[in-house]
Amino acid sequence: MKTQLRKGAHAVFKIQFHIVFVTKYRKNVIDQAILAKLHEVFSRVCEKRKCELLEFNGEENHVHLLVDAHPDNNTSQLISSLKSASSRIVRKEFEDYLKQFYWKKEDPSFWTDAYCVISAGGAPLEIVKEYIKSQETPKT
Repeated sequence: MKTQLRKGAHAVFKIQFHIVFVTKYRKNVIDQAILAKLHEVFSRVCEKRKCELLEFNGEENHVHLLVDAHPDNNTSQLISSLKSASSRIVRKEFEDYLKQFYWKKEDPSFWTDAYCVISAGGAPLEIVKEYIKSQETPKT
């Protein structure tokens, strides 16, 4: 299988991240309607940031995203955008439902402050290391 690279004005790239967000207090609040809304919001944020949401799914207290990022993005800023937009929209659109789980008005968070991000895709690290080591050293 050939690696599909994306192209920018001055770069060829493939930057993929597996991202996990967990709900505040690890509450089991995500239902089908919230999951669908999160998918919509994450897709829109990715598009605005020149990224692609390759895969998305979740359970009652966490979600997984596979994002193909553009090199213009700072990883922590991309994650901040994903979390803040989704939290704001979900807390607003599902306010009545979420009141039973999150009652503090001064803490409008939907997600924990923490997140998990792991680089994904491409060749295994050992193969990349061997490829770099095998490059010919200049003669002079």
